[in-house]
Amino acid sequence: TFNEVDMSAVLKLRKQYQEEFVAQYGIKLGFMSFFAKAVTHSLQAVPTVNARIEGNEVVTQHYYDIGVAVGTDKGLMVPVIRDCAQKNFAQIEQSIANYAKLAREGKIQMSDLQGGVFTISNGGIYGSMLSTPIINYPQPAILGLHNIQQRAVVIDGEIVARPMMYLALSYDHRLIDGKEAVTFLVKIKEAIENPNRLLFGI
Repeated sequence: TFNEVDMSAVLKLRKQYQEEFVAQYGIKLGFMSFFAKAVTHSLQAVPTVNARIEGNEVVTQHYYDIGVAVGTDKGLMVPVIRDCAQKNFAQIEQSIANYAKLAREGKIQMSDLQGGVFTISNGGIYGSMLSTPIINYPQPAILGLHNIQQRAVVIDGEIVARPMMYLALSYDHRLIDGKEAVTFLVKIKEAIENPNRLLFGI
């Protein structure tokens, strides 16, 4: 299922606090921490998406270890950011940076790639406008992010240009019905368009 998200609020927050964020934490505030928190929030709201098939059983998971796809010279790797519900934005960004460095150096461990409940893949960094990402089995779903483009949208009856991103959710229909998938993706959209709610955990 697909949707699109207005990135204006996230871009504004990044621009407003980037300098202070870097000064305090020594790392840039990227987009992935916003999406990792939005996915975590949405998994909590739609727990059916946080499940896996084990034999003939459906196992519901109550932890939020999110895989983040990282491109390397040796191909794509998906290290797992543990306990995203407990981590703040800086901790998530630091985890991503650490894993990316290990992956590029060929030092990442198999344990770093295992145990995720959900994956986020960002084809936008390569210029992708839209895609259908492949599920990282046995996870039940994957979120595809894409490039941000200025597009015409109608707001309060006026045509305005906004920085928009298409979102794509691929999911295992054995576990997740269409209604739940759409609801889950809409909640991600709402969280990104209202990022202050993510900051306050509401």
